Amino acid sequence: MQFESLCLHAGYEPKNGEPRVLPIVQSTTFKYESTAAVQKLFDLEAPGFFYSRLSNPTVDYVEQKLTALEGGVGTVMTSAGQAASFIAILNLCKAGDHVVSASSIYGGTFNLFAVTLKRIGIEVTFVHETASEEEIEKEIRPNTKAVFGETIANPSMDVFDIEKFARIAHRHQIPLIVDNTFATPYLCRPFEYGADIVVHSTTKYLDGHALTVGGAIVDSGNFDWAASPRFKEFVEPDESYHGTVYTKAFGKAAYIVKARAQLIRDIGCVQTPQAAFYINLGLETLPLRMDRYCENALKVAKWLKTSDKIEEVRYPGLEDDPNYALAKKYLKKGASGVISFVLKGGREGGARFIDNLKMSTLQVHVADIRTCVLHPASSTHRQLTDEQLVDCGIPLGLVRLSVGLEAVEDIIADLEQALAHV
Repeated sequence: MQFESLCLHAGYEPKNGEPRVLPIVQSTTFKYESTAAVQKLFDLEAPGFFYSRLSNPTVDYVEQKLTALEGGVGTVMTSAGQAASFIAILNLCKAGDHVVSASSIYGGTFNLFAVTLKRIGIEVTFVHETASEEEIEKEIRPNTKAVFGETIANPSMDVFDIEKFARIAHRHQIPLIVDNTFATPYLCRPFEYGADIVVHSTTKYLDGHALTVGGAIVDSGNFDWAASPRFKEFVEPDESYHGTVYTKAFGKAAYIVKARAQLIRDIGCVQTPQAAFYINLGLETLPLRMDRYCENALKVAKWLKTSDKIEEVRYPGLEDDPNYALAKKYLKKGASGVISFVLKGGREGGARFIDNLKMSTLQVHVADIRTCVLHPASSTHRQLTDEQLVDCGIPLGLVRLSVGLEAVEDIIADLEQALAHV
């Protein structure tokens, strides 16, 4: 099937007389007729469901759909995008290990890497995406277990050069993890460019309606865990599962099975059946929505470029944007729906602009069907000084605009009247 058809049909395939729409299996537990059957489940010798903390039929169907959309071998859904990034790293790293990450990543992920992972003994080195391969490669250490980046960075809108980072990672037998939240698999499938693992905040475009928080980890099945000397946990017996060796028992799916069997089991950051149902509804219309987001955002970005109230517009779909060449390579169907722009009025100007919007909504969110805006200096990064904001690459007048599905003329009219107050 083509992508549009997979969005509707992958995962759940009803049999004769079964519901056409994905059912919500709102149950924590499942009945079995014998201890032998349950024993096989606990020993990872048979598929099935025994407790919804590990897996649930509704969640499983949506995981299968995400696997098909990204072109992988397996998916684990999580309670949030942050949980997906955390589990993706923790499945590879322990105290004393190291990760190399692009510096232009979502602020929450940056804090996860720089603060929380550090507290549990995992060190992260941040590199700029535009650095040469030689400069980036210098940061690889004997204990480096992963390389990380975002397809489209939030909120800088930098486009990640997946092939460059994949070459660096693979030369050292290290997997590349890519956060594909802003692009979605409709605009970019990172596995086709050498990524090994993809993570998502399903809260954003995959849901698309601001209904539920969620995350996902998708395994490409392409990384050879047995060939790399860095990942003993994949090739040595797991005593918590009676000596299971993941690479021998699960082959290409070793990574994603280990993530579920060890970490979802122990940490419990599981997605719920109700939330998975909502996410599936969003996935069914993903291609239609992404086309409209991209179309509207490009028109709005071009219009913003004409305003004398704005210093800079960051949108990789613009021909004069520094990321345009990478966008043409990796984002062939469009550059998503998020625009960052810098107002000349600084912190005060950004706040005044947002306070005067009439249709667009001030939200600590992005990738909604409705246009929403955020002024980091007045909200998410309010605790930082002006100097610290600049050091983080966030000008005082930076506004993140998530273009929705309204008539583009109405979006522009609302922006225009608000800019008049700056």
